[in-house]
Amino acid sequence: MATDIFETRESQVRSYCMNWPAVFERAEGPYQYTEDGSRYLDFFSGAGALNYGHNHPELRDLVVEYVANSGVTHSMDMKTPAKRRFLETFERIILEPRNLDYKVMFPGPTGTNTVEAALKLARKVTGRQHILSFTNAFHGMTLGALSVTGNSMKRKGAGIPLTNSSKIPYDDYFDGDLPDFIWLEKVLEDSGSGVDKPAAVIVETVQGEGGLNAARMEWLKELHNLLRRHKILLIVDDVQAGCGRTGTFFSFEPAGITPDIVCVSKSISGYGLAMALTLFKPELDVWEPGEHNGTFRGNNLGFVTAARALELFWSDDSFQKELAGKIEALHSGMEKVTEHVKGSYVKGRGFLSGIAFPEPDTAGKVAAEAYKRNLLVETSGPQDEVVKLMPPLNIPDQDLLKGLGILEEAVLAATGQLGEPSRLRPPH
Repeated sequence: MATDIFETRESQVRSYCMNWPAVFERAEGPYQYTEDGSRYLDFFSGAGALNYGHNHPELRDLVVEYVANSGVTHSMDMKTPAKRRFLETFERIILEPRNLDYKVMFPGPTGTNTVEAALKLARKVTGRQHILSFTNAFHGMTLGALSVTGNSMKRKGAGIPLTNSSKIPYDDYFDGDLPDFIWLEKVLEDSGSGVDKPAAVIVETVQGEGGLNAARMEWLKELHNLLRRHKILLIVDDVQAGCGRTGTFFSFEPAGITPDIVCVSKSISGYGLAMALTLFKPELDVWEPGEHNGTFRGNNLGFVTAARALELFWSDDSFQKELAGKIEALHSGMEKVTEHVKGSYVKGRGFLSGIAFPEPDTAGKVAAEAYKRNLLVETSGPQDEVVKLMPPLNIPDQDLLKGLGILEEAVLAATGQLGEPSRLRPPH
């Protein structure tokens, strides 16, 4: 099939298609199919936007039915039955069982939209401008989100100075050599530190793009308590780590904390449709009508699939228990793969995990070898030194094991060890 148009007309800013040049025509469950009939096992899941796989049949049928019946697709922030059903379902299935009393804001369709809304709201509520974020953080590609992002290449793309934010060390940034938050606590308590009191601190519980660094629950609790003492807002960016990817619906649940503001996007629609939420405590709802708006806040197709996805996967604890078993299988398999490469180790949490390699270029070679074997995986980290695995949360066990087997073979090929015995399969 012709691919010239992609090269001649599309901007060179594209990236994923550079490493995966296939033309994908259709997709179902954990697989994507190309125009020429090849099948690829997808451990990328739309960068976490497809937590329940491609084209879940019940969600797909809902979309077809809604469109066939001329349901309202675009509605700005007007009231529709689809929005009402989503809000009622989200309240009943997600918020109330977790004792979370959050207002729900639809800030726009993307992850960077919800981060921008969170930063703006924190500044409006507190009257303070400064935001603290963490080393190796990634929060989006618009200017406000870039200002709290650590990646130098992405920051440089802004073209202007990124101000009103500072970076502080993420959990274990100093390999345990310094106590957590020693600098932050000192400067907040010292009136002569010269550091302005921030409006908020924004954090990812797992740094999806920054190398799969996973914060310890004790660290998150300490951060939460420190900010509460100093009346600084805590924003948790759950765009990639949320909607079950780390094992619980919100990634911060195991820490027992209640962030002031939560950013949600990617898989909230359940179907890969553009949708985002900014959640915040009711006392923070100080917006004037229309003070933060956008044309594509009311994606009713997203409301339709999101409500049903919550019912299908989160109405009780059965899916979460099933997911825990799959997470254990994934991590056990990754640990066995690391036995082939001295110095490699597993990083991340839940189904937002991967393998870090001592030689930074190994991860890219592994991803390339995986693609040759029809497995889609990406890399993560400041030097792309981590192979990142994000299978669908509902992936069948046999496909999860198949993907791990391909990954092992890709690691052996990338490190010149093809022919070595598998650590995933017992010897005959």
